[in-house]
Amino acid sequence: MIRQILVATGLALTPFAAMSGSLTLYASAEDLATEGFTAPRLTRDGWALEFTRITARFDQITAWQTDPPFMADGPRISGTPLPLDGPFTVDLVAADADHRVALVTVEAPPGHYNALSWAMVADEAIPALVLEGVARKDGTEVAFSLQTSEAIAHACGEYLGDTRKGFVTEGAGADLEITLHLDHLFGRADRAPDDPMNLAAPGFEPFAGGGVQAFSLDGLHLGHVGEGHCHDTRL
Repeated sequence: MIRQILVATGLALTPFAAMSGSLTLYASAEDLATEGFTAPRLTRDGWALEFTRITARFDQITAWQTDPPFMADGPRISGTPLPLDGPFTVDLVAADADHRVALVTVEAPPGHYNALSWAMVADEAIPALVLEGVARKDGTEVAFSLQTSEAIAHACGEYLGDTRKGFVTEGAGADLEITLHLDHLFGRADRAPDDPMNLAAPGFEPFAGGGVQAFSLDGLHLGHVGEGHCHDTRL
């Protein structure tokens, strides 16, 4: 049975609580997971995708304060670590209004958590990533379940988005986000065919036979922190 773990935000007080804040980690596959690939944002080969479930399993998670900033140019981060542990298995379709699912909240010393390391891994019963749903194109409808058990470690720099994240202050909280970019797997019809992402993405056509199929994460670089990049290592 798929296990969704959401850790409550209430924290046990410690003698150092007054000097600490909190850090909440979210996971997201953005609106392409919750709303699907719909026109004009079809897959690069013209399929509309509606997801019923996207389960991802995250483990070995650590937030970091680094100086100088980590540039996601290698597998190792140097700095002050804050373990967030794992594993956490969540359904990224069952997200909040911001397309995010909470993984864990921990007490955190003040500072800017400007790097994040994590791995997407399987266990004996749960693949690392499962995407289930229905694909439609030109009157054809295909039910699919795409699965991978490949283990990929990510070493990521600062979250990039509309606002900066990870600033913990005394008595106040901050958040970070693991982000999966599904268009790196399926591509986007609203972008040029020679866009580097579309050239690398398999699209949906290789899976148009439907049913349960395996796929590879190798070279796709699904893992991000918002729009911030990660260095990927196969485990």
